[in-house]
Amino acid sequence: MKVWKYPLRITADQKVEMPAGSEILSVKMEKSQLCLWALVSPAGNKETRYIEVFGTGHHVEPGTRKYLGTVQDHGLVWHVFEAVIEG
Repeated sequence: MKVWKYPLRITADQKVEMPAGSEILSVKMEKSQLCLWALVSPAGNKETRYIEVFGTGHHVEPGTRKYLGTVQDHGLVWHVFEAVIEG
């Protein structure tokens, strides 16, 4: 197992490819770059994870999400979720 870092965009809809079964550990700002850290098994097959980032007060469409964390950068506050996609 290893810990890998994934840079994120500040957008409501993005896909992150990581080894299947990876455990998302944390989201933080690193030098003004939003990043996600996950515990991965590098030899595993890849899977797509769906990450959403919303600012405080922004509209969030209904849906099933797992909260990952809240980060701040230059006075802005971002809330990061993993969308649960059925099927």
